[in-house]
Amino acid sequence: MSTPMAIPCPHCGALNRVPAERLDERPGCGRCKQALFAGHPAELTAANFDAVAGRGDLPVLVDFWAPWCGPCRGFAPVFAQAARDYEPRLRLAKVDTDAQPALAQRFGIRSIPTLILLRGGREIARQPGALSAAQLQQFVQAALAG
Repeated sequence: MSTPMAIPCPHCGALNRVPAERLDERPGCGRCKQALFAGHPAELTAANFDAVAGRGDLPVLVDFWAPWCGPCRGFAPVFAQAARDYEPRLRLAKVDTDAQPALAQRFGIRSIPTLILLRGGREIARQPGALSAAQLQQFVQAALAG
């Protein structure tokens, strides 16, 4: 059996230890009992950002967006499908920059949509602009390989 991975719960922020080979078994949170992976992007706020995206063993791909942004709305279905495709090997999350201006400022968001890939809370890659599914896959693969 492999070393357990630390997986933050997107609902309550509790850190869960899950063996890597059991990630595909739809593990639940030990505290709140909700699914650790729901097949859709987690909604991040200033209150839960560090608990969900700032720790744990999974990389987290964050989409910084705004409701009024046309390219953001067009990219949303691509990002939602990516959550279904990449979980549980990668957590996908969204930050509404209008509702969470402190997070947008913290990460120096100058245009939206902007994708930031985090590992252990540290930025490892950034991509501005809406992407196609193929471009998103290429970005994720290149960022995780590097």
